[in-house]
Order: sequence, then C-alpha cells, then structure tokens
Amino acid sequence: QVQLVESGGGLVQAGGSLRLSCAASGRNVNSYAMGWFRQAPGKGREFVASISWIPGNSVYADFVKGRFTISRDNAKNTVYLQMNSLKPEDTAVYYCAAPSQIYSDYPTSYEYWGQGTQVTVSS
Repeated sequence: QVQLVESGGGLVQAGGSLRLSCAASGRNVNSYAMGWFRQAPGKGREFVASISWIPGNSVYADFVKGRFTISRDNAKNTVYLQMNSLKPEDTAVYYCAAPSQIYSDYPTSYEYWGQGTQVTVSS
C-alpha cells in the first residue's frame, strides 16, 4: 500500500509559477515510478508527467514540455512538480499517483492516488 498526499496548489496569475509536492508513505515507496495527472472542470483526467523510480527518467505531456519539471527526493519520499509559465488552461485539480508494481520506468496504469490539490491560474 502506498499513501500519497499532495500540497502546494493555489491561485496564481498567468505567467507565474507553483511547485506541487507529493509526500509518499508506505512500503518501498522509493521503488515506485510516480506520475502527475490533472483534471479540469468538465473534463477527464489527463496525464501530465511521470518519473521513473530511478531519478532522471521522466516523461511529459506535450502541453507542458519546457514549462513543467518533475523531480523526486528519495531522502524525503517526495515527488515535485515545478510549474512555470502557467496559463489559465492549466487550471485543474492536480493528482499524484503510483503504479501497482515497483521498479517500473514508464507505467501505463496507476493504482494509488492522492486526494488532489487545486491549481487556479487567473488571466
């Protein structure tokens, strides 16, 4: 079992920055790849970025490339999403997630989810 708690959301003006954190707890948490997803009002949940259990291997959705950076600090059991040059269309609830299997680099499905943190970007 893995427990995930997101924080760091808030209200920011377009062009601004936020850093989201995802604190993980449970067994072998540093052996899991981690992902960030988001869900805007009236839309489905979409993939934002993921990072392998080995820091350095990351994947991004096209719409955040060059603006968002995912990272992890295994000493703190925490994954981060640094979001720069925010746009109003980035407004959504952001979730972190972990797959069911450890030692995966690029998971295609996720088992564990946090409760989400709201990001609102004003124009």
